[in-house]
Amino acid sequence: MSRIDLDLTKILAEHVDMFHRIQLPSPVIHQVKRVLLDYLCAAVTGSQTEVSRLLYAYLLETEGEGEFRTIGFEKGLSKTNSAFLNGTNAHCLDFDDGHTQGSIHPGAVVIPAVLAAARHVKATPQQWIAAVVAGYDICLRISSAMHPASRNRGFHNTPVAGIFGAAAAASFLNGATVAQIQQAFGIAGSFCGGIFAFLGSGSEVKRLHPGQAARDGILAADLALRGMTGPDRVFEGKNGFFQAFAGGEFSTEHLLQNLASSFSIMEVYFKPYPCCRHLHAVVDAIQEIKRLYPIQADQVAKIKIGVYQTAAAHHHKQCKNLLDAQMSLPYAAAAALLFDRIHVHVFQPQYAPERLWEICRATEIYVDEEADRIYPRKRSARVELEMVDGKRFRHFVDNPLGEPAKPMGDEQLAAKFIDNCTPILGEQEVKKILQDVKHMDKNIDFLF
Repeated sequence: MSRIDLDLTKILAEHVDMFHRIQLPSPVIHQVKRVLLDYLCAAVTGSQTEVSRLLYAYLLETEGEGEFRTIGFEKGLSKTNSAFLNGTNAHCLDFDDGHTQGSIHPGAVVIPAVLAAARHVKATPQQWIAAVVAGYDICLRISSAMHPASRNRGFHNTPVAGIFGAAAAASFLNGATVAQIQQAFGIAGSFCGGIFAFLGSGSEVKRLHPGQAARDGILAADLALRGMTGPDRVFEGKNGFFQAFAGGEFSTEHLLQNLASSFSIMEVYFKPYPCCRHLHAVVDAIQEIKRLYPIQADQVAKIKIGVYQTAAAHHHKQCKNLLDAQMSLPYAAAAALLFDRIHVHVFQPQYAPERLWEICRATEIYVDEEADRIYPRKRSARVELEMVDGKRFRHFVDNPLGEPAKPMGDEQLAAKFIDNCTPILGEQEVKKILQDVKHMDKNIDFLF
């Protein structure tokens, strides 16, 4: 249920300001270390992609070098440009953290904004941690409140809601007043955007979305600090954010529930596979069938996949590039059937064997009633493998690996970082980063 009679923008601004006066529980501090390590894994690996190199070269050429760190590159950039690049890096391989209820990737937006804004103000470890928690809390509450209405209208929640998380974190680090945070939110409301037109098109613009939001969130916070004004009722106003992006369909309960007593950062998921989260339950289901039964991939005649309506939109079978493959349910199902380990190279369609395309063409996607009923609380999938001899093997996954209900432990997150970053950084640097992150509540110099 939505309530526009409440001063929602002011309530959320006061919530951000509250982080100056509270002591975060140790499990929350530990979770910040987990999201930071996972972010670094996504950003380091993403920095090796063509999209990241293109953006870096453009920013360096057009606006020049700066003093703010760029992950994966030798030269720094300006404050806003470093956030733009570092946010893009983290989303280039679709390996970054997310939130099921809000269908958003918070880390790729919030952490780049904090990295840049914290360096500018020379933040303490405690301020750095609090800024991350505040940023996650704002963007996850907003995205959860408007999803799936916003997605049904074609909007990508990561930049659309993520910008408010970046603005919140930067405002907090700037020492903004409640009124200035409200203005930052108001300005951010005019900056936010991002649509799903990329889906199945082969275009790479989706990779830029988190970086764009991180950059513009910092800009909104900086302008508000200097006196620029925005609507102080940007969320609840007649022509406000929820009306524009969700048609007025939003949940005040999701926006404000347990405000100040629970922290949304504890609800994020981590990805074991570098592809769209809507695909993960399908991968898990096929891997479990392979574990339970003596399946031979060349004996599979057909795959039937039942998912919720939003996931069913990822039904394309023609994949021109990495992004297309990472967004395709048929491709992910075929890859899970053919390969035991799902790494980035698996989603390179130019190297895919002909058998993978045969399985893609023999894959049927439908909307499963149970999966649709429990979405967006859970991202589930029902998979059936039909063999050439007529036998059928079925499995239902209600929650994919990495969700809070089925978590990746610290050792699994460390292994993800080691496996993916060692070839890029080397064994010694990887070990150093693991130790630095472990002790970041005492020293954050390594981040600057």
